[in-house]
Amino acid sequence: MKLYLDTANVKEIKEAASMGLLDGVTTNPSLVAKEGRSFREVLLEVCNLVDGPISAEVVSVEEDAMVKEGRDLAKIHKNIVVKCPLIPEGLKATRRLAAEGIRVNVTLCFSPTQALLAAKAGAWCVSPFIGRLDDISSDGMALIRQIVTIFRNYDFKTQVLVASVRHPQHVVEAALAGGHICTMPFTVFLQLFKHPLTDIGLKKFLGDWGAAGRQ
Repeated sequence: MKLYLDTANVKEIKEAASMGLLDGVTTNPSLVAKEGRSFREVLLEVCNLVDGPISAEVVSVEEDAMVKEGRDLAKIHKNIVVKCPLIPEGLKATRRLAAEGIRVNVTLCFSPTQALLAAKAGAWCVSPFIGRLDDISSDGMALIRQIVTIFRNYDFKTQVLVASVRHPQHVVEAALAGGHICTMPFTVFLQLFKHPLTDIGLKKFLGDWGAAGRQ
């Protein structure tokens, strides 16, 4: 499974990229707005830091406007993947952009029927938001399993990008379900490394080494 950061913070992206474990980045208007910088400036810097798919979202809700925005975003860098919302106009735009060879991440997916339509429209990937489903007492990971099964049944090439990830267990369950990509905040990414027994074990090893007078 590929690991992405869901952020527009360049410092976080640099740190994750330095580990050699980062496969891509997803952004959205809310994340970019937090940075207080030009949208294009942020995207270009991120693309130069990470040699992988970088999702950038359109802010229009009408087909022609989304297509225009998508084309403009795709020109920024070869790694840009255009994000379109999962609404009828968004799927119309997805089909047109995909026909032009522009990769599209169809976002804000909350049901298997939505994911099916995105795949049929030619989406490069679809982003189910599992955390937001959990927030309303629905089973976000059940949706991932359903989408993966549907895509396998009909040999869709669309990838399942597991989004709205809240904790490491979401990452584990996404991998077990066969999700192709998991995108997460930097805080969750760092939690993937953590286990109390690792810390205890390392402390003991170093303590024993020191007690033996080793340098």
